[in-house]
Amino acid sequence: MRRSIILVGALALVVAACSNGSDAPTPQAVVDPQEEAVVVDPGESFAGTEPAPEFGESFDWLNTGGQAIRMEDLKGKVVLLDFWTYGCINCIHIIPDLKALEAEYPEELVVIGVHSAKFANESATDNIRQVILRYGIEHPVVNDRDFEIWRNWGAQAWPTVALVDPAGNVVGVRSGEGVYEAVQPVIEALTQEFQADIVRTSLDLRLESEGLPSTILSFPGKVTVDPDERRIFVADTNHNRIVEAALPGGEVLGVYGSGKQGFADGTALGAQFNQPQGMALSPDSSRLYVADTNNHAVRVIDLVSGDVSTVTGTGRQAQWPPTGGPAPATELASPWDVLLDGDRLFIAMAGTHQIWEIQLEAGVVAPFAGSAREGSTDGAASDAALAQPSGLALDDAGNLYFADSESSSIRFAQTSNGTVDTVAGAESGLFEFGDVDGFGREVRLQHPLGVAWAGDRLFVADTYNSKIKVIDVESTETLTFAGGEAGWADGVDTQFYEPGGIDFAGTTLYVADTNNHAIRMVNGSTGQTTTLILKGIEAFEPPPDAADYKGTVVDLPPATVAPGAATIAVDIELPEDHKVNEEAPSSVQWLVSGGIATFGPDADRSLTGVKFPVEFDVTFNGGNGVVVADMTVVWCADNAESLCFIDQLRLSQPLEVAAGGAAEITLAYTIELLDF
Repeated sequence: MRRSIILVGALALVVAACSNGSDAPTPQAVVDPQEEAVVVDPGESFAGTEPAPEFGESFDWLNTGGQAIRMEDLKGKVVLLDFWTYGCINCIHIIPDLKALEAEYPEELVVIGVHSAKFANESATDNIRQVILRYGIEHPVVNDRDFEIWRNWGAQAWPTVALVDPAGNVVGVRSGEGVYEAVQPVIEALTQEFQADIVRTSLDLRLESEGLPSTILSFPGKVTVDPDERRIFVADTNHNRIVEAALPGGEVLGVYGSGKQGFADGTALGAQFNQPQGMALSPDSSRLYVADTNNHAVRVIDLVSGDVSTVTGTGRQAQWPPTGGPAPATELASPWDVLLDGDRLFIAMAGTHQIWEIQLEAGVVAPFAGSAREGSTDGAASDAALAQPSGLALDDAGNLYFADSESSSIRFAQTSNGTVDTVAGAESGLFEFGDVDGFGREVRLQHPLGVAWAGDRLFVADTYNSKIKVIDVESTETLTFAGGEAGWADGVDTQFYEPGGIDFAGTTLYVADTNNHAIRMVNGSTGQTTTLILKGIEAFEPPPDAADYKGTVVDLPPATVAPGAATIAVDIELPEDHKVNEEAPSSVQWLVSGGIATFGPDADRSLTGVKFPVEFDVTFNGGNGVVVADMTVVWCADNAESLCFIDQLRLSQPLEVAAGGAAEITLAYTIELLDF
């Protein structure tokens, strides 16, 4: 195994990199996932000698409230720069390492994400913001869209990290995964060496997640539909769960996963997932296989009992080189999709740039196609080079199509022998992308993540172009089918926002519209699009008194009311041009302590379609206590009722009931919708 070393006082890279000889860099991600830890000799100094370059002016900053950060301001801290681009699986792999380092050195270390985009879509600040929310990144991120910071630091690959000592001098630079093992000993040595100089204060940050309302779904990655279109399964990726809903009405039938990020088998609401993606339904509709991406595992849900178990994967990312073996003990690397073909379960193994196969009856798993070296080379299974395959579809002839996201192409492997060929997209490497319809190799896509077979056509989620494309696989012609500029709109002039997963059943294409937090339904002939409204998901949420309640608890200031018959009102102020959804079941339930209030029989009621404030008859009794309104409020834009937010609120009102008090009282709360 190759060992990376951070060299003192110099910019040193251990990296397989390439350049096209132009001003625009064309880096190559390092493929070796793990590195040995640095061995630090007692008394060894890692202090740098050259001042770290300043960031410069006119950059967009995120997680800082838009305020720029200067390197000069960071003196007294160990600084780790993370050069990344958000579609790169290697960059995604090191996010847990960065979070672990931040947790271990909360006062001594500052991580700065330097986002230097590979794809044009990735250079937009608003799109980077969405990824920050998706991956829970809580350190400052600067949009280095023109590679200025990248060039100043001599970076050549994604991901690259650089360390700066508390005096503001460069310690060194290294590329690849395995960041924690490589840099933690150096950070520890620096905190000891500069102990007297460490500034133990936190940066004044404003996280992009602050104040955002909850959505019913959060960055849904993939969808799977019953062939008879009775049920849809949604990978509610950022809620770490799978949602099952009825079609066409959208009534939620089941939820699998507690919503808490983790790796645990168990009952439907006791099991834990970590950002699940693709799913595959068994022919008898009794089992649902799930690519549990950040757990590096494949899970299976028993749809009769609701129990969740693990088919393969240990929760640890596979080391290099990737090897198969007995399914329960074999490590995987970011499985992004799964597809069932008889007794064979194929896996889009994005983390190793391969397609893998589980033989379910035998209980073994192994690579099926791809050399594990990132590239876009067709050929025999063991020689072909894939680039982050992320979506799977199978035709009637045994061709396994896959969205090869980092090569921006659609390719296929023959299930009989694994031979790989390309049906749409460039053949000259990983940096040919765009938005060009046409035939075969002249087609340009941009980081597609999903494919769906539709009898004689192949639909494609052209993710970074926010479009759905369709391919005639015989002629290799690719055409735009739906979508255009990123956004949200139903109808024939449809807009999506980075759709990640698709499935086709009957005459309908179902789309996981990831950044719109919604499921869209597209007519397979006309392109007419509607949005699926999910109803009743709040019934699967923890109650307000549970330890894992995810709602908002609002402690209102104490008040005094007069005894006797009175009115209590609830006034929820919604953002301008928004309303309570007229279909989804909003509701309120009252709780009283101290016996201070008696509500009528209709107090616990539906709030579907109401306008606030809503009044309730109550009789107040003398004494002291608390009146609590437990609420679910599903709300949406006036002109887009299909795009819903969900707020669970517990309004807690301490009351003294005494003569001279008010005859009525209002429990008020304002829901804010941040405008970026």
